[in-house]
Amino acid sequence: MRMFMVAMGLTMLHVNIHAAEIQWYHNYDRAVQQADKEHKNILLLMTSKTCKWCRKLEETTLEDETVVARINQHYVAVALTRGVDSYPEYLDAKMVPMSFFLTPEGRVINSMPGYWNVEDYHSILDDANYYLLRKQQ
Repeated sequence: MRMFMVAMGLTMLHVNIHAAEIQWYHNYDRAVQQADKEHKNILLLMTSKTCKWCRKLEETTLEDETVVARINQHYVAVALTRGVDSYPEYLDAKMVPMSFFLTPEGRVINSMPGYWNVEDYHSILDDANYYLLRKQQ
């Protein structure tokens, strides 16, 4: 019985750790359709296959439960690989990772290149939200 309880505890811990994940789309057009349907803006993360800073952003900052919650609440998130996935040409990511903040129509609100820690990424989200509020007034 004790082993069963330990196993259940570990299982629940595993489920809770992985419960908070960004709900990523991997197709730009589908993300735009969903954003229009939900009346949300889009967070497009552009990465490359060999980028160590992309992996660091994905494995640290974008795994933080507070960042995950904000993104899932306010954005339709789409993760694309530069040069592999299809996306509009005007979304030119000269460096990766690149976070693009877009309207549901695909208009760029803001973009931010590079890896950012949790605190700084919250600031980037704040800036994007501030810009959106100003545009709505």
